[in-house]
Amino acid sequence: MKPLNPEYTFIPVGKVDFMFPLKYEGDLYRPPSEASSLILQATIGCSHNRCSFCAMYKKKKYRERSLEELKSDIALTSGNFPRTRRVFLADGNALAVSSEKLIKLLDLLNQAFPDLERVSLYGNPQDLLQKSVKELIELKTNKLGMIYLGVESGSASVLKSVNKGVTPDEMTEAASRVKEAGIPLSITVLNGLAGLEGSEEHALATAALLNKIDPDYIGLLSLISVPGTSMHRAFEEGLLTPLNSWQLLEEIKMIVERLELTKSVFRANHASNYLPLKATLSRDKESLLNMLNSVISSKSSRSLKSEYLRGL
Repeated sequence: MKPLNPEYTFIPVGKVDFMFPLKYEGDLYRPPSEASSLILQATIGCSHNRCSFCAMYKKKKYRERSLEELKSDIALTSGNFPRTRRVFLADGNALAVSSEKLIKLLDLLNQAFPDLERVSLYGNPQDLLQKSVKELIELKTNKLGMIYLGVESGSASVLKSVNKGVTPDEMTEAASRVKEAGIPLSITVLNGLAGLEGSEEHALATAALLNKIDPDYIGLLSLISVPGTSMHRAFEEGLLTPLNSWQLLEEIKMIVERLELTKSVFRANHASNYLPLKATLSRDKESLLNMLNSVISSKSSRSLKSEYLRGL
C-alpha cells in the first residue's frame, strides 16, 4: 500500500506514466502493482476501519461517491488519456458498493476507455460475504479483473486481537467466492502482526490458511507500527514485543517452508519489507528458502533495506 499525493494520479499512456491532476479527499493508497493505473476514488475511507494496526483511513468517515461525481472524473481523464488500460478503485474497500452500482460504474469505464484491460479494487472479507458468486461473475464480465483481499493472518486469535472482524473460516469462504467467479485474487499477509509472543502461531496458521485458499498472488508486507493506533500503544506499553528485522525474516521463512500452492506468485517487495523477495512458489520455493537461509545466517545488515527507506 502506497500513499499518493492527493492532488495527482498516475495515468498510463502507452509505455509512459504521466501525472494528471485529479483532486482526492485525504491521503490515497494503492497496491504497488497499481503504480501505472488510473486511481479513481469510488469510496471515501473504509467501511470497517477498526483494524488495530491500520491508520490509513482514521481521518475519514466512510461514504460512497455518487455516480455523477465519478462520471465527471472519468470524463476529465478520458478526453486527455483515452488509452488508459488499468483502473484502480479506491479507497479502502470499494467492493462495499452494491453490485448494481459497481456494474454501472464499470460500464462507464468501459465506454470511456476502449483499451481498458482491467479494473481492480480492495475488498474486505465482509464485503465479499455479502456478494454472491453470480454477482462476482457479472462484475468479472464487466472487467473487474483483480481483487486485493487483506487476510493479514490465518490465526483466529490474531484476527480477533487486531479487530479484523472475521474468522479464518469466513476469510476462506470470502476468498473461495472470488476464485469460483474466476477473478484473480491477491492476498495480503502482514508479517510481524502478532508480535514476538505470537509469531509462531501467526506463521503456522497463516501458511495453513494460504494453502486452503491457494490464491493467484500473495503480497507479504512487514508491520510498521503507526503512532495513534491501538497496536502502537500495545507495543509502547509492553503488551506486545515488536519483531526485529531478523525475527521478521525468520517468520517469513516459517511461512514459506509450509506453503504448498499450485501457482501462486509470491511478492515481498513492498516498501515495508527489509528484504525484497519474488517467487512463483510452485517452482521457486527451494531457491527462495535458500536465499532466506543465506541472508539470515549471514546477519549482515548490508543485505537488508535501511530503516529510513521503509514506508507504509
